[in-house]
Amino acid sequence: MKRVAFHNLGCKVNSYELDIMRQKMEEHGYTSVPFEEEAEVYVINTCTVTNIADRKSRQMIHKAKKRNPGALVIAVGCYVETDKARVGTDSAIDLAIGNNNKARIAELLDEFLSQNEAEDTAADSLMKRTLSGKTLADLTRRPSYEDMQLRKPGHTRAYVKIQDGCNQFCTYCIIPYARGRIRSRRPGEILREVQVLSEGGIREVILTGIHVSSYGLEWDTDSDAVPFDPVKSGAILLDLMDRIRQIPGIERIRLSSLEPRIITEPFVQGIAAMPEVCPHFHLSLQSGCNATLRRMNRHYTAEEFMGSVELLRRYYDKPAITTDVIVGFPGESIAEFEETKRFLEAVNFYEMHVFKYSVRKGTAAASMPVQIPEAVKGVRSDILLEMTRRQSQNYRRQFLSAREELLLEEMAELPFGRCWRGHTKRYVEGYIPADTAEAAGLAAGQLVSGRFTGEAEGAPGLMFAPFTGIG
Repeated sequence: MKRVAFHNLGCKVNSYELDIMRQKMEEHGYTSVPFEEEAEVYVINTCTVTNIADRKSRQMIHKAKKRNPGALVIAVGCYVETDKARVGTDSAIDLAIGNNNKARIAELLDEFLSQNEAEDTAADSLMKRTLSGKTLADLTRRPSYEDMQLRKPGHTRAYVKIQDGCNQFCTYCIIPYARGRIRSRRPGEILREVQVLSEGGIREVILTGIHVSSYGLEWDTDSDAVPFDPVKSGAILLDLMDRIRQIPGIERIRLSSLEPRIITEPFVQGIAAMPEVCPHFHLSLQSGCNATLRRMNRHYTAEEFMGSVELLRRYYDKPAITTDVIVGFPGESIAEFEETKRFLEAVNFYEMHVFKYSVRKGTAAASMPVQIPEAVKGVRSDILLEMTRRQSQNYRRQFLSAREELLLEEMAELPFGRCWRGHTKRYVEGYIPADTAEAAGLAAGQLVSGRFTGEAEGAPGLMFAPFTGIG
């Protein structure tokens, strides 16, 4: 049997799609091996969100070819979509597959292997690598949603992709060009996948996509320029979650990153009425300064974002609210950064993912005046990282001695010893010492009731004492 090795770069959507590609290749007779081992086929699922991501994608492609010069190297995904010229001249790439053909990887590989082996010239090498363009879809127009059915995620929680593409065109982001226009997966396909996952022991599903908040918006129009409608999308998403929660065995539904504008009162009322929906909401902010938000082409104000947070806190007790923040965006003055810092203190997030702005060729922000020096970005990043360390610690401390339920995920070697690691519905991380877990007969995928007993030194979570019974 031929061996295939996979390497993933980028987001949770990419991770889900990598699981699909591995599943397809194994069904086709290939044996999966670690990327560090020698294989006959290497698949690199690329990322292009920053120039650095592009470079890492190229590095992994070349690393695979160097490990086994006779292997067939397949470059897949976002980098393929956004830099076709370079892909076409890179001798380390044998086959290039775009973002709307990942589920067809095995059949495309078969077709590639059966085509004429005659050496092509540099001018037409891209055509050979994409099977005369067959492996690429026109993402400037809305393509059909590429259905993928994951049957065995290999994890205790399962990401379920429900949507692809983005119509927002933030000035710093290349993703609308790499992923194309919004397109949504039909509920029946999603429910079939969740049913199979549940039968395989999955208790928690995370609904993910490139812009989940746009789910279903394009279904009743032929236009590619579908405007964002939070009321409409919110209603469609609520209906989907209500149907998912009725599948036996599914006890948790978690939403990945949400557009702040979808947090309307009807939407929050709807999710609050579903006990399976986890009170953990990732609302992407990027900046707390309205002037910066306008330059980013974000479609809300800081005040509107705060209104969304307050609405969630009105309906939920201590909801976990997390976010993304970019520091050093072009033109971000000292005053603008201080405004963002004050806003972040006021919101008091559970966690913030802090990113230093990175110039991405092909985006509007790349040519904006007043690019911020790297040293300044570093200082601002350090300030916000310290803030989120403090805010996260204070948030977790609220749950000391509280009765909670962990979904056990994996055994981990931590600074203080070997422990089972898991998360609550609010995504607070908890640890059960290995000997305690062994005595209680615990295993991955179990929901365990107990109490948080104290902070864990050197780890971002709390120690957890299970009750005698297992939920």
